[in-house]
Amino acid sequence: MIVCHCNVLSDHDIRACLGDGPDCPRAVGEVYACLGCSPECGRCARTIRAIMREAGVGGCGSCPVGECGGHAHDAGAAPLLVAAE
Repeated sequence: MIVCHCNVLSDHDIRACLGDGPDCPRAVGEVYACLGCSPECGRCARTIRAIMREAGVGGCGSCPVGECGGHAHDAGAAPLLVAAE
């Protein structure tokens, strides 16, 4: 399914750049960069965040996606940094 009409990105394209490595995207803006483009109208951001949530990326799991303040819920856990979009 095409998620971003401006950049012609599909859900498969987005899932392909998500992963567990340190260089993998953790924010919507990083997904665009991974795919070699930049956001245009922004209508796809919510869908990209949903795909990231389904993949277990881009939030702490306890907070609404995109609203995690970078806190650690578990003692000793490294804080998550969420880039502004």
